[in-house]
Amino acid sequence: MGDIEADSDSEAGRYPLCSGTPCMVHKCVECCIETRMPLTRSDIERIKKHGYRVRAFVVKRGGERRLKNVNGRCVFLGESGCTLYSYRPEGCRLYPFVFDEDAGRGVIHDFCPYGHEFKVREDDLEKLYALVKKLYKIER
Repeated sequence: MGDIEADSDSEAGRYPLCSGTPCMVHKCVECCIETRMPLTRSDIERIKKHGYRVRAFVVKRGGERRLKNVNGRCVFLGESGCTLYSYRPEGCRLYPFVFDEDAGRGVIHDFCPYGHEFKVREDDLEKLYALVKKLYKIER
């Protein structure tokens, strides 16, 4: 996984994580294929409020809850991309910025073909660490 530190806002040609711009520009949905995206309780509650039943989108592996795949694709991946983009899970909002357990820090995931087009800001670091704490509580 690629090493990363928080970038300054002045870095040209790179986009904030929350924008999803590289994904949209390149019409990339690679991270939505065979996804292993963990879900927090707040993710599940937020998605439920939009009319989805938990069994329709959650799969439980051990103590972890993840987005369900149907035919190898995230259950929410439609023909034009994510069908719940504006209220997608926190991990999806931060991707390709992930927590590398071995290194003990946030990195841009090597799997993302456009990861180099994103910039990580200080608040992204804070959001990632808060997400890890939430997920840890769910798993234990």
